[in-house]
Amino acid sequence: MITGDAEAVAQAVADELGINRVFAGVHPEDKAMKVAELQGEGRKVAMVGDGVNDAPALAQADVGIAIGAGTDVAIGSAGVILASSDPRSVLSVLELSRASFRKMKQNLWWAAGYNLISVPLAAGILAPIGFVLPMSIGAILMSASTVVVALNAQLLRRLNLAPEVSTDHMLHSR
Repeated sequence: MITGDAEAVAQAVADELGINRVFAGVHPEDKAMKVAELQGEGRKVAMVGDGVNDAPALAQADVGIAIGAGTDVAIGSAGVILASSDPRSVLSVLELSRASFRKMKQNLWWAAGYNLISVPLAAGILAPIGFVLPMSIGAILMSASTVVVALNAQLLRRLNLAPEVSTDHMLHSR
């Protein structure tokens, strides 16, 4: 975690979130340098910010996430913009990204498998033994493949991306 906040505050937040490495008291102009330092260690870095001072770090990060209520400069520097100002939405973005990547791999495997079987059949590989796939059946199968891929992608709509309220946090704050 890279923050301009005081060490004690930053460490308390990091402990609550399970973050092991904290850079606290970082001046705005040094945030991008800290991001580059982490990248130099071979790490992938996601940066969340909302202000003009965060813009260079958002641009430097592998994934820049701007809070939607932030400044235009921060929003312009980020690759992802949260519609809400709830920082828990970052977890929703990560979950949606993981789920989308899984769906892409599933659809790629489906399409590759389908083509490995259907293209040789359509080319007449089994014609010597008397099996010829009519073009009309091939067209129907091609359309069915497209429908399967589209329906599989629609399953992403089932994701619950609403940030969950931690009951532990509510207990600690009382």
